[in-house]
Amino acid sequence: MMMRTFFCTPELILYNARIYTQDAASPWAQAVAIGEGRILAVGEDAEVLALAGPQTEQIDLGGRLVLPGFCDAHIHLSYYALGLREVRLADVRSRQQMLARIREAAARTPPGQWIVGQGWNESWWGETDFPTAAEIDAATGSEKPAIFYRSDMHSAVVNTAALRLANVTAATPDPPGGVIDRDAAGAPNGFLRELAIDLVARHIPPPTPAEQDAALQEGIAALHRLGITAVHAQRTKDGDDGPREWASLLRLREAGKLRLRVACNVAAHEMVHLAGLGLRSGFGDDTLRMGHVKVFADGSLGSRTAWLLAPFIKLSPDEPDNTGVCVTPPEQMAAEFRRAAELGFPISVHAIGDRANRVVLDIFEEMAGSAPPLRIPHRIEHVQIIDPTDLPRLGKLGITASVQPIHALDDMDAADRFLGERSAHMYNFRSLFESGALVAFGSDAPVADPNPFLGLHAAVVRQRVERLHSPPWHPEERISLEQAIFAYTLGAAQAAGWQDVIGSIAPGKRGDLMVVDRNLFALSPEEIAAGAIAAASVVMTIFDGRVVYQA
Repeated sequence: MMMRTFFCTPELILYNARIYTQDAASPWAQAVAIGEGRILAVGEDAEVLALAGPQTEQIDLGGRLVLPGFCDAHIHLSYYALGLREVRLADVRSRQQMLARIREAAARTPPGQWIVGQGWNESWWGETDFPTAAEIDAATGSEKPAIFYRSDMHSAVVNTAALRLANVTAATPDPPGGVIDRDAAGAPNGFLRELAIDLVARHIPPPTPAEQDAALQEGIAALHRLGITAVHAQRTKDGDDGPREWASLLRLREAGKLRLRVACNVAAHEMVHLAGLGLRSGFGDDTLRMGHVKVFADGSLGSRTAWLLAPFIKLSPDEPDNTGVCVTPPEQMAAEFRRAAELGFPISVHAIGDRANRVVLDIFEEMAGSAPPLRIPHRIEHVQIIDPTDLPRLGKLGITASVQPIHALDDMDAADRFLGERSAHMYNFRSLFESGALVAFGSDAPVADPNPFLGLHAAVVRQRVERLHSPPWHPEERISLEQAIFAYTLGAAQAAGWQDVIGSIAPGKRGDLMVVDRNLFALSPEEIAAGAIAAASVVMTIFDGRVVYQA
C-alpha cells in the first residue's frame, strides 16, 4: 500500500474496485481512502479498509473501474453553460430540420427578445452552402433578432432583424480579422465569419449575475455527469466573457458552491488589467486560479478561415483562392506573447491552419532563451493542421499540444473535401505523442460534445459511431487507450501546472475520481471497434472527496 500522507480518519473508502491510478509506480489498486478532500491511501482492500473509523462511509464498487476525475483542457465554460438554455442545433441533420427547430424557438420567444442558438454544421448535412438571412427570416419573422453560431463558433448566421439592429449594410466594410459574406449586389447575406460576428453579437444583452451563476451551476452539474472535475476555461477573441465568468466563479467559490477546478485563461486584450494589478499565472488556489493568456492566430476549418500554407480546394472554378484568415497579425501576436511572458503568464494560442501553426512556432522559437522562465508551459490550442516539418518543433520547444480529439470526427468530411490529401496532416494524435510534446485533451464545448468517452473513442478508433462499418480515418494516427486517458488526466493537469493537485490517484492529491459503468481496459479490440468506449457512462463522480453525481 502507498504510504499515508495525512493522519486523519478517512471519510470515504471505495473498495472492491479496479482503480487505474495513472501512477506509473503502482498503476492498479483495489481501494482508495479519502479524507479532508484529499486521497489518504491507495492499495489492496484489506489494508485500506483497516483505516476506516466509525463514521467512514464505505462503498463497495462491485469491481467497477475507477479513474482520476477527467480534466477538460479546452472548454468555453460560460458559453457551454449558457448554451444549455439556448436553441441547441448540434444534433440537426438537415437544413430543414435546423429551420424547423428555429421556428419552434421563435414561436415561444417574446417580441423584442433575441433568439440565440449554436451547433449547426452544414457538413453533417452533406452540404457546403451556409445558411443565409433570407432562410432564417422565414423561420423567425422580420421583427425578432436572431443569431445562430456554427458549431465551431467561428461563424454565425443572423437574420435581417439582427443586421438591421446592428446597422450592418452594404456600406459596412469587413472589420479587421472578419468577413461579411455578401450577395451578388454586395449586400450582407447574413453569414458572418470571425470578428465580423461581433458587429451583431455586441448587441445581445449579457446575462445578469444571477443568470450567469445559475447557468454555471447547471453546466457544472452536467459536467459531473460526464466524470469531469476540472477544466481549462478558454476565452474568445476580443470578447467580454472573461471578466463576467471570473466574477461568477468567484461568487460561487465564496459561497462554497464551486465544485469544479477551473484554470481561467485571460484574453490578450485584458492584459492591461493584469499589469495594473500585478497578477501572475497561478493566482488563486486549488479550486480556482488564473492560467494562460489567450491569443488567436486564425479561424477554423469548417468556416474556411483556417490560415493555410496552400489554398483550400475550390468548390467551383470561379471561386477565388482562399488561404483563410489571419485573425491577429504576426507582429501583434509576437508582442502579446512577449508581454504575457513579462507579466508571468504562459501563452495559450489558438492555431488551426498549418500556416498559423508555423508562424506561432516561429514566434515561440524567437522567444526561447530570451523570455523569462515560466512554471507552466506555453501551449497551442488545436494544433489541427501541421506540416510534418513543423511537428517535431513542439517537443523541442516544450510546447503543450492542447487537442480536442472529437473534432477529428466532426471535421473528417470537411477536411477531405477542403484539403484533399493534406487531411493526412490533421489531428495527428500519435505523431504528437511521438514528437515529445505534452498532449492534453479537451472538447472545445460548446463547439463539440464534452462527453470524454466520445473523445476517447475518437482518439482510439478514429471513426464516427454511426459509421463504424467504414475504415478508420487515417488509422495510422490512432493512439492507445492508456495514452488517451493520460491526455485527459495527468497530461491535462501538467498543462495547467496542477500535476501535484490532480491527474492521478495518489496520496496527497485532491479526491477527484470517477466510477465508470464498464472496465474500458477489459474491452476486446472488436468491442472497441464497435463503439464500446463511446457507449460508456459514469455511475459516480467524486469531487474533493464528496459524491457530486450518482447515476
